[in-house]
Amino acid sequence: MDIKSTKNYLYWLYCQFELITCSYLMEPWEKLLFYMFSLTLLVMVLYTAYIFVHLHISMAFQFFLHLLRNQHENTVSIVE
Repeated sequence: MDIKSTKNYLYWLYCQFELITCSYLMEPWEKLLFYMFSLTLLVMVLYTAYIFVHLHISMAFQFFLHLLRNQHENTVSIVE
């Protein structure tokens, strides 16, 4: 894949983004505000997902690990 086709593909993606969001109808200052707001929102969502998804996964792992340990202790006490 050469540089020119990559550049054309990125430009095509940008044009698709403008068509989907209808931002091609906006004034330049409106576009700037819209893009800044969208980018800020995206960064906040990604940061929150990075922090809290990690926390939820570790809590779920600890919960299931605790369940497995208790199950092993219960089966040993029944056998004895």
